Amino acid sequence: MKRTLALVFATLIPFAAAATDGSEPKEAGMIRTADDGDLSEFLWTNRPIVVFADTEADPRFQQQIDMLMAEEGMLTDRDVVVLTDTDPANPSELRKKLRPRGFQLVIIGKDGGVRLRKPFPWSVREISRSIDKMPLRQRELREQRGLN
Repeated sequence: MKRTLALVFATLIPFAAAATDGSEPKEAGMIRTADDGDLSEFLWTNRPIVVFADTEADPRFQQQIDMLMAEEGMLTDRDVVVLTDTDPANPSELRKKLRPRGFQLVIIGKDGGVRLRKPFPWSVREISRSIDKMPLRQRELREQRGLN
C-alpha cells in the first residue's frame, strides 16, 4: 500500500508543479545549456551530467541526449540535471574548467567533484549504476529504506 501511494504521489507531483507555472521553458527542466548553469548552484542538491560536443549535429551528442530523455525518470530519482555545451568557439565556464576534446560525457557528484569521464555515449542504465555506487547515493538509499 505504501509503495502504491508513493508511486501515485511521485507521478502526480511533477504534473502539479508544471501546472503552477506555465511560463517556465521546457529546457529549464532536466536538460539545460551549460551557460545556464554554474556548478556551485547544484552543490549538494543535484548531480550534474555535462554533455560536450563540437556541434549539436554530432551523432554521438544526439544519441546521448536521446538516451537521457528516454529514461528521464531514472535520472530524476538520482537528482540528475543535464548540462549541454555544443559551442567550442564560445566556451562556457564548464568547458574551460573540464577541457573536453570533441564529444565527452562528464558525471559530477553532489560534492562538485568529477566522478567519471567518457568519450562516447553511455546508457542511462550504466550512468545509474555508476551513480548508485557513489557513497553519498548509497547513504541516500539507506535513509530511504529506513523511512519505509
